[in-house]
Amino acid sequence: MSAGVLLDTHILIWWRLGGGRLSQPQAQLLAELDGRGESAFISAITLWELAKMVERGRLDIDQPLDLWLEEIEHHPRLSVVPITSRIVAESVALDEDFHRGFAGQIIVATARCLGLRLATADERIRRWGKVLLL
Repeated sequence: MSAGVLLDTHILIWWRLGGGRLSQPQAQLLAELDGRGESAFISAITLWELAKMVERGRLDIDQPLDLWLEEIEHHPRLSVVPITSRIVAESVALDEDFHRGFAGQIIVATARCLGLRLATADERIRRWGKVLLL
């Protein structure tokens, strides 16, 4: 998995649903993955985050939530990484200067544990600088 890329929730939305602000390097890499038929990774917590966004009215979908999430989970260009004990332990061991968002901690810990580059627009994570970034 070391050559792979982990998408945070917003990058996934922007890549697959459009309407986003992918950086040029992010857009280029994701287009290359598509062209080669390769998958990007998402953390299982991303599915939860998507469900919460729909629940709170921050994301509109045109089908029942469970079917939409299943489509994402089984998308041929995505591979869902489960939340393991190693990832959980890493998430609570992040430095004091890392922000306290639960999902962000899991996503960053997933990237760190698996040696994946993280595609994120979250400036707090980008400034933190202790995870490989795309």
